[in-house]
Amino acid sequence: MISLEHRQQTVNLIREAVAEGARVSEACQCVEIDPGTFRRWQHQGEVVPDARPQATRPAPSNRLTELERAMILAVCHRPEFHSSPPSQIVPALADQGIYVASESSFYRVLHEADEQHDRGRARKRRKRAKPTAYTATGPNQCWCWDVTWLRSPVRGMYYYLYMLEDVFSRKIVGWDVYETECSELASRLVERAVRAEGYPGGLEVLHADNGAIQKSSTLRATLDRLGIEPSYSRPRTSNDNAFPEALFRTAKYRPDFPVDGFAGLEAAREWSLSFVRWYNEEHRHSALKFVTPLERHTGADIEILANRDVLYRASKEKHPERWSGKTRNWERSESVTLNPDKPAPAPVENLQEAA
Repeated sequence: MISLEHRQQTVNLIREAVAEGARVSEACQCVEIDPGTFRRWQHQGEVVPDARPQATRPAPSNRLTELERAMILAVCHRPEFHSSPPSQIVPALADQGIYVASESSFYRVLHEADEQHDRGRARKRRKRAKPTAYTATGPNQCWCWDVTWLRSPVRGMYYYLYMLEDVFSRKIVGWDVYETECSELASRLVERAVRAEGYPGGLEVLHADNGAIQKSSTLRATLDRLGIEPSYSRPRTSNDNAFPEALFRTAKYRPDFPVDGFAGLEAAREWSLSFVRWYNEEHRHSALKFVTPLERHTGADIEILANRDVLYRASKEKHPERWSGKTRNWERSESVTLNPDKPAPAPVENLQEAA
């Protein structure tokens, strides 16, 4: 809840901004509140405190009685149930023809009584820190990589497609197909890709998921020798390594992708080579304002996007009646952030600049 002092400060700044000619909606947007909230905070020109803490709220009609709460705790304390979770207790009671409350009610009552804890030798749950965010302002500063399976002619056996992708340009900077997942093969591929892109270069970070070969000592030793910092996703969190995941989806949804599997290792490599050439040199990437990864990687997209902007502006000047607003935004994004943090709320001081 917002304190009265903070409300008064915010309302005064919004009033100053409005007095200087700003709209109420735009001024409220700067401090991330709704215009309705701004009006609700005031009564007859005075800023009023939050009335919710003093509000009288009727008890829910379906609320458990104290007797029912005591009964739930008594059931959980019974010798046959003292080591069982509610998900086991409630069905067991149902088999005896007894219904006390739902599983969620059991959990809630136990939690409020401070009796809902990890049992036995189970480790206490812990929150895992979010992966470090890295911002790339040019190619070959931050890469990410992963491995996906490709079906082989033998049921239950697969080929493994390794791919390294540049975060800034989305260019596939290294790839190969092998018959096994192996840290030595991954190390060779990373070093080969680094040298192909101009070793020693500016590559600072190589991000990967939490797999065994990604965290192997062999690969870590290679990265340390090359002066590259390893970065890892949280366990079972695919969004932390979203770029390779999206890349593999693009690959496997290509019209020419052999959904029934590859005839052999060489066939898998030939198809992968054709995909990499198409992706890097022909595919207009939606996240890159529809230029190819290679154009972005080499800087050729600067002129391409500038020419598009000139063309669109000229078209609007020629037929302004066909344009209801601004021309399409062809401005180049100068940075890409891997695993960006959520933006923090705008400080109230920003409102002074808006005014």
